[in-house]
Amino acid sequence: MSPRAAARDPDLGVTVSALMSVSADPPLVLVSLTSRGYLAEVLLRQDLWAASLLSSGQAAVASRFATAGRPSARHLVAGVPHHRGPRTSALIVGGGVAALELETVRVIPAGDHTLFVAGVLAVDYVTPTVDPLVRLRGRYRPV
Repeated sequence: MSPRAAARDPDLGVTVSALMSVSADPPLVLVSLTSRGYLAEVLLRQDLWAASLLSSGQAAVASRFATAGRPSARHLVAGVPHHRGPRTSALIVGGGVAALELETVRVIPAGDHTLFVAGVLAVDYVTPTVDPLVRLRGRYRPV
């Protein structure tokens, strides 16, 4: 996930364990973030963001974005095909299964997490020929 924060903030990105479809009409997805995390704080101020659904060959990219104390997302995508989404200006990682540009439409507190429901503004790309990156029991595994 990659929101484009306000001009004073750097590009941000994080690996999330799940992004789920909520509705086909209208197209909505949901992601759950730790409420006290910086990304949740940013998404409460910034409605536009993107999600890059990584492929099985992109475990190293997912690990970069999962590391604590990571630098700006611009540094994390160095050497990885990427671009800015035309609707959100958020960083989008190329070579994955798909990429979505999103706008938060509802925020729901849920215990120590916050659920962000987002409308799909655009599908940046879909690559049906690659396998998705799957993490199960603490490891990336083939489907």
